Amino acid sequence: MNLFRTKNIDAMLAVARNDGLKKVLGPLDLVLMGIGAIVGTGIFVLTGTGALTAGPALMLSFVIAALACGLAALCYAEFASAIPVSGSIYTYCYATLGEIVAWMIGWDMLLEYGLATSAVSVGWSGYFQSLLAGFGLGLPTALTAAPGALPGVVTLINLPALLIMLTITALVAHGVRESARFNNVMVIIKISVVLLFIAVGVWHVEPANWRPFAPFGAAGVFSAAALVFFAFIGFDAVTSAAEEVRNPRRDLPIGIIGSLAVCTVLYVAMAAIMTGIVPFQQFAGIDHPVSLALQVAGQKWVAGFVDLGAIVGMTTVILVMTYGQTRIIFAMSRDGLLPRRLSAVHPVHATPHVATWAVGIVFSAIAAFVPLNVLAELINIGTLAAFTLISISVLVLRRTHPELPRAFLCPGVPVVPLLSVAFCLFLMAHLQKMTWIAFLVWLALGLVVYFLYARRHAVLHNDGA
Repeated sequence: MNLFRTKNIDAMLAVARNDGLKKVLGPLDLVLMGIGAIVGTGIFVLTGTGALTAGPALMLSFVIAALACGLAALCYAEFASAIPVSGSIYTYCYATLGEIVAWMIGWDMLLEYGLATSAVSVGWSGYFQSLLAGFGLGLPTALTAAPGALPGVVTLINLPALLIMLTITALVAHGVRESARFNNVMVIIKISVVLLFIAVGVWHVEPANWRPFAPFGAAGVFSAAALVFFAFIGFDAVTSAAEEVRNPRRDLPIGIIGSLAVCTVLYVAMAAIMTGIVPFQQFAGIDHPVSLALQVAGQKWVAGFVDLGAIVGMTTVILVMTYGQTRIIFAMSRDGLLPRRLSAVHPVHATPHVATWAVGIVFSAIAAFVPLNVLAELINIGTLAAFTLISISVLVLRRTHPELPRAFLCPGVPVVPLLSVAFCLFLMAHLQKMTWIAFLVWLALGLVVYFLYARRHAVLHNDGA
């Protein structure tokens, strides 16, 4: 059997036309879906940690991370316009680089999307508890965090994180139209909150706080870029919606590039204002840096809105990432690489309900029992690996299928894809050693599963390919 056998693109498109999923999403839905996935824990929580690493040069770190994402986004946009099929990077690799590469990146994305929902749920829990405290309410300490998350305090479970994950799972299982409507409303609210922060905070910036601009030099800027890269994760989830979009060849590139562009502008503005209001050293140990900046500025009434915006923002991230992961599982199951039951579509709601609940139950448990700091870097390395492969794949697709209709062409081929690979590998090199070890262990486990199950059950194998 050939480990690098590829799927026929025409056959993939034919299957996608008859998959039972409802085609109800338009370009605005996709842009808002992308923003819904991107604006969340990364900007509301990790900006403080990034400022401690880069100082005021954090705004440059956001630009570098956005550039790495933007180069990959151009490659994603070409694939999405040429092969509008569920599965995102997994599907694209299956059509170009072969089955084992597709399996490994699909396996990687299962971890990335799953841990992303878990990590964001933990961040959501922190802001939710902060909001409750503002009303004089609170949960028993044992129910507020994962075991070991709070030094010197006995905690058993992060109950709010568990409950928000299960609630979002139920919404995603109910239907894509309902999920999109909920996401659109929530995104409008959180973007309004971000704009409110910018409008109020800009008047309280002290330029003296920007000096020295890069106290830790280029190394600090790049290390912060590798960390805040987490803040951009999610735009690729838009491609997972391919089979539920009315005009995917046109609308998917709009959703990918539009959402990333909007978020980049907002992030750089927020980083500049935060570090201009608060000396970066004061972000040490702070898990609500945006609220802190407003409190220092004496705008506590806005800080309350920011807490609410953070909760709303993280809710949409959980929603879109859960949605994206279930569609990758759906595609892998349909190809036989995962149990066929996971690609079952609900007869009424037209969603892969078995896969949705499997994801929700497993990763809600992780959110309830695993601390946030263990999750974040694992998500980054998985995403950077995916972005590296999508950039390589677009070069292969140009060579193997030059005649394939494309509504969007990645500009500057081969320079742009190669630059994307270089940026992603550069950022991966700045991640911690333990992150690499955990990532390689997960990939090794994926190889075991592939050779014991997926390889023999693949549709291509049973078709004699």
